[in-house]
Amino acid sequence: MIDMELLNYLEGFISENRKERFTEILSQRTNYITVAVEDVYQMHNTSAVVRSCESFGVQTAHLIEGKYGKRLDEEIAMGAQKWVDIERYQNSETAIETLRNNGYKIVATSPHADSSLLQDFKLDGKTALFFGTEKKGLSQYVLDNSDTFLKIPMVGFTESLNISVSAAIILQQLTTQLKTSNIDWKLTETEMLERRLDWTKKSIKSIDDILERYKSDN
Repeated sequence: MIDMELLNYLEGFISENRKERFTEILSQRTNYITVAVEDVYQMHNTSAVVRSCESFGVQTAHLIEGKYGKRLDEEIAMGAQKWVDIERYQNSETAIETLRNNGYKIVATSPHADSSLLQDFKLDGKTALFFGTEKKGLSQYVLDNSDTFLKIPMVGFTESLNISVSAAIILQQLTTQLKTSNIDWKLTETEMLERRLDWTKKSIKSIDDILERYKSDN
């Protein structure tokens, strides 16, 4: 349950333009599509994927970090991690189980021959897009436990793209498809209020002191 009194109190510390901008951006955010990144070694790749999520309105990114630890660089992400919800996992098994329990179809991005081409892929339910490393791709576990496969058509000698490039291309295509469909893709009212509260807190200097003052006054 959102503490509306607290939200209203904290919004008094930010400008009207800031509040309007939050409302505008949240109206274009979605959890209908989400992204999962599996054990990527290069930190800049994970960070760039999070930037793409933020740019195309995907609210949550799932990072599987069992092999190499935390792979998110704030400078490369250019602040996107403040506005995108980050969920972290130690293994792909837990990530897939969690996403399935939340109603997501597991879609592995892979150059497999039986993969659906991006332009032919149709969103027909909540979709979790899994991305692996450029060199090895997704683990066999993810491939074996995916509901379907998706690939970007290419006509050159190169067989794969950098993960961050792939994510940007796929997210641009699928979020465009989503927002021109009849699907109810937007965040719920509760999700929007949660994000407003979170973003407002992140926008206020000395937020800890302000929260302490609020508690003592209430």
